[in-house]
Amino acid sequence: MVRLWIGRRRRSVYLAMQHGSNAIVHRKNRLLAALEPEDFSALEPYLEVVELPKNKIIYDIGETVGYAYFPHDTIVSLTTVLKDGSSVEMAVFGREAMFGLISALVTRQSFGRYVAQFSGTASRISVEKLNDAGQGRPKIRQLVLSYTEALMAQTLQTVACNAVHSVEARCCRWILSTRDRVDHDALPLTHETLAELLGVQRSTVSSVTRALQIAGLIHQGRGVITITDRAGLEEMSCECYRKIRKSFERLLPRSYSASPQKS
Repeated sequence: MVRLWIGRRRRSVYLAMQHGSNAIVHRKNRLLAALEPEDFSALEPYLEVVELPKNKIIYDIGETVGYAYFPHDTIVSLTTVLKDGSSVEMAVFGREAMFGLISALVTRQSFGRYVAQFSGTASRISVEKLNDAGQGRPKIRQLVLSYTEALMAQTLQTVACNAVHSVEARCCRWILSTRDRVDHDALPLTHETLAELLGVQRSTVSSVTRALQIAGLIHQGRGVITITDRAGLEEMSCECYRKIRKSFERLLPRSYSASPQKS
């Protein structure tokens, strides 16, 4: 079912491109979609759609950053690689986000590894063209600044979450935030992927997801985790999920998909 869904979405992107509707594809990213028509028109000639296969490393540590990316239907993680070869996620980027520009502000060197967690597409633009547009158009500059603040809030909250909250709560947070970014309950998540992102052993993730399935919150298939009780999953998650989401909704309205809210 997941393969069929992904195939249909990828095909819709291809057909849109075939019919010259690149603007529709670019605006699958919610930051680009939030731009006023005249501001988007200033960027559109320099945007290109690129494929990001699963596990593709877009930038590795120390590599020169030449492009800023706006994901459509993929999720990209920024990870730090430790001495023993293991890695831990520092930030995550989906259709509500962009990546590459902040790393390129001064040194142009990537301070982590950007890796695609799912196969999908993104719009990209050279850092120079995006900077030029930001200097000449205040609304583009303001959007970038608002996103930068939201990203900082997400990163700091994630640091606190990783320090004090249980693996179970953090796993629920990651599943929920992934659901928000792809608008589908069936998520192509493996135990190996979750273990790497959460910085724990695969056996730990297996125990956590088994408990979530027994509780009726998710169903596990081969390489797929399907959410069966979103409300229950939110109850099991820590407060960080909602705090991060609210930061984005405050700074970048409509950056996440609609879902039932709690006070």
